[in-house]
Amino acid sequence: MERSVKALTILFMAVTLMIAGCSTGAQESEQKEKLTVYASVYPLADFAQKIGGDQVEVINMVPAGVDPHDFEPTAKELARLSESDIFLYNGAGFEGWVDKAKGIVNQEQTEVVDLSQHVDLIAVDEHDEHGHDDEEHADEADHDDGHDHGDTDPHVWLDPNRAKQQAEAIRDVLIKKDPDHQSTYEENYKALESRFDELDAKFEEVVKSGKKDTIVVSHDAFSYLADRYGFKQVAISGLSPSAEPSAKKMKEIVDTAKEQKVDYIFFETLVSGKVAEAVKNEVGAEALVLNPLEGLTKKQEQDGEDYFSLMEANADNLAKALEAE
Repeated sequence: MERSVKALTILFMAVTLMIAGCSTGAQESEQKEKLTVYASVYPLADFAQKIGGDQVEVINMVPAGVDPHDFEPTAKELARLSESDIFLYNGAGFEGWVDKAKGIVNQEQTEVVDLSQHVDLIAVDEHDEHGHDDEEHADEADHDDGHDHGDTDPHVWLDPNRAKQQAEAIRDVLIKKDPDHQSTYEENYKALESRFDELDAKFEEVVKSGKKDTIVVSHDAFSYLADRYGFKQVAISGLSPSAEPSAKKMKEIVDTAKEQKVDYIFFETLVSGKVAEAVKNEVGAEALVLNPLEGLTKKQEQDGEDYFSLMEANADNLAKALEAE
């Protein structure tokens, strides 16, 4: 009898271990079946996750709370990137480190997608907006911190219509790498497309009903938003958030803000705005947030904020500044 009990116990343990082993194997297999997607900036990571759903593991390379202008991937992070299925980057000069990353990635294994290639880009000519002369431009260059994006504004995702085009390209590369789940990616994109259209309609209504058509911002990042909806932005600093304008440009911006009777100065969330603060005090305007969505703060991440909730908050604040009815 005792021998039978022992035999049954041993058999039970063996079966339990076998089931556990099969379960672990199934979980590992499921994880391996997921596409590994690396994204260079938050909005692209958010779009990829919403389109990919349970079929993808998305890694946003820039941690929450980190200014992407200051971000540089470590050797370990680049090594992990090199093992991914898809690498999404914004392009248009936004990521200063991307050439290094592309040199490491095996492009036969990893699909590398420059999402700026899928939209119409806006050339940035600061001379047109403020009439800088060569001496002033050289003076401003002395303040540049090395994060200059060149002659193109890279903040494509701030126009919901262009963001939708980026999302469409993400859908296509997911289907290319994983055709078995094509219908899932198409359905998820369709739901996302509707949200972009709703957001587009909200911004259009805000600007259309606004009594004003000019805003003052602390970061020259909103060219696509302004271009899409037909308002003007006056930037306190250039495309790099920490680049300080010359004294001449500062006076010009203050004069413009007073002339336009601006009641609000827009600040962003990830960088300090000392220069914008000085203009705010000079003009007597209140501070509002216009988020360039280059990344989430840790609190925003904890609160479950995403691209759409932050863009809707942008629309609400824009309505105040433009005195939309």
